[in-house]
Amino acid sequence: MHPKHDNNGLTFFLSYAILAAVLGMLQFGYNTGVINAPGRNIENFMKDVYKDRYGKDIHEDTVNRLYSIAVSIFAIGGMLGGFSGGMIANRFGRKGGLLLNNILGISGASLMGFTKISHCYEMLFFGRFIIGVNCGLNTSLVPMYISEIAPLNLRGGLGTVNQLAVTVGLLLSQVLGIEQILGTDDGWPILLGLAVCPAILQLLLLPACPESPRYLLITRQWEEEARRALRRLRASNQVEEDIEEMRAEERAQQAEASISMRELLCSPTLRAPLLIGVVMQLSQQLSGINAVFYYSTSLFTSSGLTEESAKFATMGIGAIMVGMTLVSLPLMDRTGRRTLHLYGLGGMFIFSIFITISFLIKEFFGYVQEMIDWMSYLSVVSTLSFVVFFAVGPGSIPWLITAELFSQGPRPSAMAIAVLVNWLANFVVGIGFPSMKALLENYTFLPFSVFLAIFWIFTYKKVPETKNKTFEEILALFRNSNGRDSFRDSRLYGSMMNCVNALEQQLPPPPPPAPVDEKHDSLSEVSSGVGEGRPPPPLPPPRFPTTGNV
Repeated sequence: MHPKHDNNGLTFFLSYAILAAVLGMLQFGYNTGVINAPGRNIENFMKDVYKDRYGKDIHEDTVNRLYSIAVSIFAIGGMLGGFSGGMIANRFGRKGGLLLNNILGISGASLMGFTKISHCYEMLFFGRFIIGVNCGLNTSLVPMYISEIAPLNLRGGLGTVNQLAVTVGLLLSQVLGIEQILGTDDGWPILLGLAVCPAILQLLLLPACPESPRYLLITRQWEEEARRALRRLRASNQVEEDIEEMRAEERAQQAEASISMRELLCSPTLRAPLLIGVVMQLSQQLSGINAVFYYSTSLFTSSGLTEESAKFATMGIGAIMVGMTLVSLPLMDRTGRRTLHLYGLGGMFIFSIFITISFLIKEFFGYVQEMIDWMSYLSVVSTLSFVVFFAVGPGSIPWLITAELFSQGPRPSAMAIAVLVNWLANFVVGIGFPSMKALLENYTFLPFSVFLAIFWIFTYKKVPETKNKTFEEILALFRNSNGRDSFRDSRLYGSMMNCVNALEQQLPPPPPPAPVDEKHDSLSEVSSGVGEGRPPPPLPPPRFPTTGNV
């Protein structure tokens, strides 16, 4: 446990740096949700362009395929950006990488905004791909930067600001995308082009922020620059404790200072946290939350709500996400990451079952009007509760804990792998959910229920609590429980050694050794290099585990 010093408070410059950085996550949230509301308008635009080009009407299946490309190519760009994040972070720094990334943000948003004027729907595809690369880099660089500039006692709460920015971006896209504002045939290019605003704003704000002190000291060996950055971020000029903590991490990780992805995968000490980071990212994407985000309106209408009511219920999802993420900010450093994640996964599991029940009630009792009304309320309440528990746990914790599980050397490579897995799962759910919905119908959410149960068990068994621990202390958890020591302290090893001990007691004693001629013995000692007065060292006794370890 570490004492909380006065210089570890939330200062103006720390708040400013966090605000400037999380604009990248707001960009991610906005572009995740912005394509859904004007879907019908974009399809009409594609039909018009096709008819002007080829002089005939486009087939409905082709329109659906083109629109699916516009939606899914964002995730493909995100995979590329997320996988490149580690290389960009090491080459240009965390702050430098974020600044350069805004060039992609402005380019992608401009292409999308000018799609209708150019009368070319291919520009929409290119724009969505480029903004996807931008958002993929943001999901890697922003959590890394925030975890490295935040003081130990605030790291959890400030890490949750990532998810808060994502939810604000989602809510903005939902509100601006309604028909009364920009969800029209003329307004949708403006809606997509507004993604340029977070990029321009970050370009204006971020240059005044310091670079990550950990990057400056551990990666670049610029100690004086790291001290200056810390003095700006902390409430006091006394930053020696932070410097010493970074030096301790550097000494422990010198062998891995520039670790590659191959070395990361081959290291026994780092494989366990990497597996945890990957599974945590999967617990976010395979929880079913993207099915709710992408298809919430159709889910609500299929459960009995009118089209108008379904749209407002969808906006309610965004509002609840923002509110519950705000609630989870102070809880992160009080309750702990692991505990909140368990609560979130458990609540999502329960309400995913209720969502399935609401669909089944409509199927079997749809002829009773009172049952339809009751089932509609159950569907809305279950879906909103599902979102509440997502915001409490899987929404923010995977981004935070993946960055916390690694020290400075392997962190960029580990984040790149974890973010790639996150985007890949996002892509698979986005592409596969419509087919799964057609195949399973009312049982659509049952596979997500199974995944949630698996992730809950994994978190309970394998994920450590990282609250109030330094990066070196977190790494020590895996180093101490690694390899041979882990096996020798296990129940299996204890049982094996107990069996060997019992077997030795049942065997007859060995015969006494035959007498050896003194002269021959002396010659043997000389020839073997063991002289008089230097007996060979005894064999070490077998190590039997104590009851505390067994």
